Amino acid sequence: MNASSPGSKVPDPKSPASGALSSNKKIEMYADALVMGVARHWLAIFNFAWGCYVGLPILAPILMAAGFVAPAHLIYGLYSFLCHQLPDHSYFLFGPELAPLKPALTIAGMQAGGLLQERTFIGNAEIGYKVAICQRDVAIYGSIFLAGAFYALIRNRVAPISVKWYALFLIPMAVDGLTQLVGLRESNWWLRTATGMIFGFGSVWLAYPFLQSAMDDVIDSEVQRRASKASPLPSPPHA
Repeated sequence: MNASSPGSKVPDPKSPASGALSSNKKIEMYADALVMGVARHWLAIFNFAWGCYVGLPILAPILMAAGFVAPAHLIYGLYSFLCHQLPDHSYFLFGPELAPLKPALTIAGMQAGGLLQERTFIGNAEIGYKVAICQRDVAIYGSIFLAGAFYALIRNRVAPISVKWYALFLIPMAVDGLTQLVGLRESNWWLRTATGMIFGFGSVWLAYPFLQSAMDDVIDSEVQRRASKASPLPSPPHA
């Protein structure tokens, strides 16, 4: 039977101090597990988030067509803070045209006037129902989601592009959007879609390899830290 040294005190497991240490230890363990979980599964988290972000606006017209008006209007309302939602710049589902122009939309019931008034038109059974974000946004976020899914297959075999190369992915969308904004020309659905997809794929190619490298560093650091705690250095021999 081991005797305790006269000056030592055995901590009481029922004492408040011992309970606080135990709670702090649990919090530290949960935090470490969370960090490692995010570092290991960041791509799945990103892909899920982007999938939801682009999927909900597409769900809105499906809900409208199915008669679930309240949840559809909730989605339209949420995304109204994130996109202009102009009908003539949006896709319509369950109608005769995927990308109807302003004359057809006006005939179907859209009140022509200011942009704030036009953007409230979500469609009807005649023209179809509007996707809750514009064509360019569908292309950008949809391509980010698709590129992220593809990146999962090649993540260890791809390097990030340079900022100069990234500019080549950005310029087509910038030119298309700016020339339309200042009134030099009117874009169309396929240009908005094509330039948005180019930008989305380029953004993933630039950002995701850097994120992967950063997450790999986090994992390596955490593994080394845990190994050092599990195998502390031996104490030097007494003289």
